[in-house]
Amino acid sequence: MNNSICDEKVYASIYNDYSQDLHNYLYYKYGDQFNITDKVQDAFIKLWDKCKEVTFEKAKGFVFMVAKNLVLNEIKHQKVVLKHQEVKPKDYTNENPEFLLEKEEFYQKYQRALAKLSEEQRVAFLLNKVEGKKHQEIADMLDITKKVAEYRIYTAFKIIKSEIKELK
Repeated sequence: MNNSICDEKVYASIYNDYSQDLHNYLYYKYGDQFNITDKVQDAFIKLWDKCKEVTFEKAKGFVFMVAKNLVLNEIKHQKVVLKHQEVKPKDYTNENPEFLLEKEEFYQKYQRALAKLSEEQRVAFLLNKVEGKKHQEIADMLDITKKVAEYRIYTAFKIIKSEIKELK
């Protein structure tokens, strides 16, 4: 008998002889939480892929080793997933309370300054400074000329600077 694993009849006999034993081994060792049937199938697929390299005598050890490694890799992956689930985003900053208070006060001044702008100025200013739009893009969006968009942004910035002393 030709003992080449690449021969379909030899491969089928190896599968029939060892697949149930491999399934039972993995099931008894690791339980059914890692989809043992898939691991058995993957091990035999790997055997087929490597049929020219694996001898008939080593076939059983090969599929058992591959299947065991597949399960161990799955266990490692689950540990990584659990570790990342445990990491909670920090709910504090290293900034001192004084800085946080100043930051909040500045934000309120900024909001008041924005409220003093006309709607046209505010829209053009926010499109430019917050969304990063270019003057021509703003002009196209608002159906105005580029010069008008530039003027609205410039006057808005001038008003904001006059309202917020920290910007000078």
